[in-house]
Amino acid sequence: MIWTVPTDFGPIVVREQLEPDDEPGLLELFAACDDWFEAVNGTPSGPGDVQSLFYALPEGASFEDKRLFTIRDGDKIVGLIDAVLGFPHRTAAAVGLFLIAPSHRRRGLGVAVAKVLLAEARETGLDTVTASAHDSWPQGQEFLRALGFAVGPPAEPSGNRAGAPGEAPARRATLILQS
Repeated sequence: MIWTVPTDFGPIVVREQLEPDDEPGLLELFAACDDWFEAVNGTPSGPGDVQSLFYALPEGASFEDKRLFTIRDGDKIVGLIDAVLGFPHRTAAAVGLFLIAPSHRRRGLGVAVAKVLLAEARETGLDTVTASAHDSWPQGQEFLRALGFAVGPPAEPSGNRAGAPGEAPARRATLILQS
C-alpha cells in the first residue's frame, strides 16, 4: 500500500514493504540517525542493522506478519517503520522501530504519518498497538505519549533479537485503538 501524507514538508509518501533498491537509502537514513542508534543501542548503526530488519521478530511472530514501511520525501528515504501484525495478540500490532531522519524531526512528520497508519490499523480491525520506548531516547517517549500511548515500566527483552552491550532498557508503550 502507498499513502500520501500532507505535512509541513509538503506531501510525504509512506510505502509498505521494502524493495531491494531501498538498501542504499536505508543505509543513508541509518547513518543520519546515529544519534538514535547510539542512545538506544550504545553503538552507531552498521550495515547489519538493515539486514536485521528482515529477521528480528518477537517470539511467536511469523515472518509473514512483518511489515516495513518507508517514509519518503521525494526520492529520499527520510523514515522507516518496522511493525509486526498479530502481536502480542491476534488483533494487535507491535511497532519495533519508528525512525525519522534528523532533517525531518520535530515538525509534525512523525505524528502525521502515525495518525494515517493508526487510522488504517483501526479500519483493518486492530484494537491495540504496542511500541518500544527507551529511557535513553526521551523524545520517543514524548512522541508516543502525544499519540495517546501509555508508557509502562522497563520490560525484559524478548524474541529472537539479541541485545547489544550498553543497550538501554525499553518500556512497552500501549495504545488502545478506539473505533
